[in-house]
Parts: sequence; C-alpha cells; structure tokens
Amino acid sequence: MTVPATSISYPAPKDQRNADRPVLVLGARSDIARALAHALAARGHPLQLAARQVDRLERDRDDFAVRHGVPVSLHELDVTRPETFADMLSSLPVAPRIVISAVGLMGDQDSNAADPALAMQVFATNFTGPALFCEEVARRLDAADMSSALIGISSVAGDRGRARNYVYGSAKAGFTAYLSGLRQKYARRPLLVMTVRPGFVATAMTQGMDLPARLTTTPEALAARILRALDKGRPVHVDPLWRVIMGIITHVPERIFMRLRF
Repeated sequence: MTVPATSISYPAPKDQRNADRPVLVLGARSDIARALAHALAARGHPLQLAARQVDRLERDRDDFAVRHGVPVSLHELDVTRPETFADMLSSLPVAPRIVISAVGLMGDQDSNAADPALAMQVFATNFTGPALFCEEVARRLDAADMSSALIGISSVAGDRGRARNYVYGSAKAGFTAYLSGLRQKYARRPLLVMTVRPGFVATAMTQGMDLPARLTTTPEALAARILRALDKGRPVHVDPLWRVIMGIITHVPERIFMRLRF
C-alpha cells in the first residue's frame, strides 16, 4: 500500500539523463539502502522507497528531494508478506527501471537457533521474501523490454556456513543461489540481475560487533562500488579483498574447517 500524501516532487536536477529511470529501493530504512539512494538520486534518478513503517522515512524523503531535486515517493511493504507484492508494485507512480533489494535481518545466532520463530523470520527476511519479490518484479521488468537492472544485496556470510552465524548465513546462501538462477534465466534479455556480496559493513545491523577495521567498509563506500559495477554491467560484485578471503575459506577441507573457530 502506498502511504498517502508522501510523494513530493521538486525541480529536476540539471542532469536529465536518468529522469526516466526510477529506482525502487526495497528495505529503504537500512544504512546501505540510504547510501545507495543518495548516490542514485545524485545522478538524477527518481526514488521509490519501500519499507516497513515507511513513515519513518519522511525526513529522508524530504532530504533526498531537496538535496538532489528528484521526485521521491514512499511505499509501505513488508517483505515477509508476498501476497502484497503485486498490489504494491501496481501502486507505484511509474514503473521502476532499477530495483534494489537491500533487506536484511541478522539477529542473534544463539537465539535464532533456539527459537524456530526467530529463525523463520531471518529466513523470510533474507531469503524467501526477497526472492519472491525479485521473481515478481523481474517478470515486470522483463515485460517492459527495456534496459533495466535488479540488484540483490546478499553477503559473503552465505559462501560457507559458520557456527557463529549459520542461520543468517544459510539464508543469504539461498538468496545468492536464487539470484544466480534468475540471472541465467534472463541472460538473453535486457535485464541485468546483479548479486552484491559485501563483507563487513559498519551499519546499525553490525553495531556492537567487534569488526576488524581493515576489513570493514562504510555504506557510502560500498554504494560507490556497487554503482561502478552497475555502470560496467557486472553480474556479481564482491570486494577484491573479500573475494580472496572467501576463496580461501571455501576451499578449506571440511575436516579441517569444522575444527576452526572464527
């Protein structure tokens, strides 16, 4: 459902090249989503911000519109309720050309493992919900038969299960595999399906975690790298350092890996 009276338009920016390429951001209250929205709005893309309790983004909406001079609309969406996806997409003021799924929920591993309801929430938020949304929106993007992009934010946590976060990691592994299949499905169409697998990012979700500074990036730096990958049409983006790290981790023999603690 679209939140009433939340669409504000200001004079378009001088750069009009992206004025007809609206961007739909799912999970728009996340730090990574906000950074991406700022970067895309600065390029002149109109924004459609979707999230639960989307009224909490009203200040961000006004900031995006005033700072970047682009139309911005807010849309209520709970990614764990796939029965609402079609109506929400049909309610958008214009069809998007770029769609970003930046939904994520980590939770506490011990709690997730002990409580099936919490685990199901992690699975639904990181995998099943985003996957079903991407399926619906990919059909619509493909039907438009125009150059478009669908970007899914996954995680290197899905590259190999670890005791410290295997509930979250397995959900991201499922989303990564799903995006890979979707990308192959539309490989001969003008729809780019991109998978982004970040490492550590300093966000509200990771607040309080003891993250190594040399391996941790900011949402703004990640957003800049994602847009560079989008410009080049890259199907997968992983930070080069994390590509090396996870390349090593995924090739450690299982008998050795199961004894490690990290």
